[in-house]
Amino acid sequence: MRLLQAAFSLMAEKGRDNVAISEITEAADVGFGSFYYHFDSKDGIFAALTEWVFDDFADGLERLASGLSDPAEVVSVCVRHTLMRARRERLWGRFLVREGISARALDHGLGQRLRRDSERGIAARRFAVGDPFMSVLAMTGTILAAIAAEAYAADAAAGGAGDGATKRARDDSRLPERAAAVVLQTLGLTCAEARDVANRPLPPGDFAAAPTG
Repeated sequence: MRLLQAAFSLMAEKGRDNVAISEITEAADVGFGSFYYHFDSKDGIFAALTEWVFDDFADGLERLASGLSDPAEVVSVCVRHTLMRARRERLWGRFLVREGISARALDHGLGQRLRRDSERGIAARRFAVGDPFMSVLAMTGTILAAIAAEAYAADAAAGGAGDGATKRARDDSRLPERAAAVVLQTLGLTCAEARDVANRPLPPGDFAAAPTG
């Protein structure tokens, strides 16, 4: 766990390609032997890390939304909880923004669930989408951009700067709902219906997500 925590912190701040194994072992206060006992390479720990960060969270979202019958509400709940967690855990949000468009992230965890849920909505004729693949990319981009804007606004505020769009992102407590509404419009809902679904009460209960600090 120490190795994963160290890799998570470093890669969230610097990006995967800019982190060396030696930095991970030093931050975790373990030797190379311990690293290679658990992982065969940096790719190996990155795969474990993305599973820990993305897949566990996505599994929790699935449990939370399991009682919902409306595909639009399922997507909305997932979008809102993703932005809410990114707001609570800034480092988690940074990692998601950095790695959220990687091939692994798109094929696993949140990306995989988003694609599956949109396909279910299309099959049920709840969503009207001309190009399902591009719609998933558009939805992913909306979610990541909203997280990035809010994180940038928080950093700017901490430094005594920020106005215009950054201030609006920082001060907008309804950003998760606004992002969910835009995502639902991407799936073909009208503006009014998307806003209605995006502002429904969240389903009761919580889900266990791996603590990332």
